[in-house]
Amino acid sequence: MGIQRIESVTYGIDDLGECVRFFDDFGLFLVERTEEHAVFETLTGQTLHLDTRPGPPLPPPVEPGPALREVVWGVDTRDELARLVAVVARHREVRGSADGVHRTVDESGFGVGLTLARPRPAPVTPRPANALGAVHRWNTALEAVGRVRPLRMCHVALNIPRAGRHEAVAFYTGLLGFRPTDVVEPMGVFLQAPGDDDQHTMLLCHRPDRAGTNHIAYEVPGFDDVIEGGNLMIDKGWREARRLGRHTVGSNVFRFLHAPCGGRVEYAADMDRVDDAYETRVHATTPPHHIWALRTNRDQQDTPAS
Repeated sequence: MGIQRIESVTYGIDDLGECVRFFDDFGLFLVERTEEHAVFETLTGQTLHLDTRPGPPLPPPVEPGPALREVVWGVDTRDELARLVAVVARHREVRGSADGVHRTVDESGFGVGLTLARPRPAPVTPRPANALGAVHRWNTALEAVGRVRPLRMCHVALNIPRAGRHEAVAFYTGLLGFRPTDVVEPMGVFLQAPGDDDQHTMLLCHRPDRAGTNHIAYEVPGFDDVIEGGNLMIDKGWREARRLGRHTVGSNVFRFLHAPCGGRVEYAADMDRVDDAYETRVHATTPPHHIWALRTNRDQQDTPAS
């Protein structure tokens, strides 16, 4: 079938201690740390690499400061991995390495890796919800979720220069097998990996003249996890990037945080799942960013009625 998921991501960073503190608070599992490098895992076994001295085989950064340097994609079988590597190698250099990752660079300068997917089961039991005529919780009160643990990296969003955007998309669709699910002509292209059922696994977001890190989204089990996870991050002193809301494209509930590794990270839940019956939607104008976003007047000073 092909690419199944994000297998790992690597950031070039300035402050290792600050980044480790951020992702520990965020709920990932620290599995390795040296003076220059740290590795975190999701519950499903994907890895996040933080490196203060990134060098070859990573390409040069596409922007100054801390930034995403590489996304490695997990492929379902060895035969399919070999096929994809051969396809890409006909168009650009691909370098193998001792860690089993075949590396190249996309049209925007981001590192791209291909390796064998190694998914780890992470059973999820949704919290039962109640509504009139649909009661799923009897004689049991809900408690706080507690420590929020992201299940997986579910999608990556990259900023790409508007000039050359068609070639940037074609690298992923023509060589790696992604398919466009929603094409927003003024803004970007949402792409689904062939072995994924999320409405999008990737977003290539147009910017006037530069490439850069946008965000990586981490799926959590439900709405409560999105809220409680974001609340904990704010309590720990991290800065929220957007108000709680639900996206228009993909329909997932979201909460974004600025990350010291560059760009943002997102708690996400309840993403649309789509199969081959879902036809590519083309939007001549940009849809609203969200179906809804949290609003409140609680923090505004009350004014007396006239």
